[in-house]
Amino acid sequence: MKKILFSIATIITLSATAQTTISFNPRTGDAEMDASLKNINVKAQADLPLFKSELSASFQIGVPKINVLLQTMAPADVYMAAEMANILNKPVETVADSYKKNKDKGWGQIAKELGIKPGSKEFHEMKARFKSKGNKSDKGGKGNSGSHGNGKGKGKK
Repeated sequence: MKKILFSIATIITLSATAQTTISFNPRTGDAEMDASLKNINVKAQADLPLFKSELSASFQIGVPKINVLLQTMAPADVYMAAEMANILNKPVETVADSYKKNKDKGWGQIAKELGIKPGSKEFHEMKARFKSKGNKSDKGGKGNSGSHGNGKGKGKK
């Protein structure tokens, strides 16, 4: 009987995790950035305490504030809000409030409303950081070794 209950609990947990991952759709307007955010979300859900500590250290946001944001936002959305707040030099709460009011429009539209225009220096800086964060290897292999980049890498030819 205990094995059956354990199996049911495992299936419910896996189903809930899979549904959260599948339903996450950042809608930035950029396919590469969307893919990076989806990857960030999966990694964060796999080790939420690590995600929180890295986010806290990277953006000087207290873990209690991160916990509050995670009550209404997916981990990658919290990361997006922190990154956008950093680029705009605004409090993360300002970006999170805009997200909560306009999440149906997607992050691309929210970025525009907050002053990050497609193709702008800020947009390219944000995209480079997401690409670096979303593609970072967990085992120290390929990927950026902690550098956020300076937005001056090679562009499209």
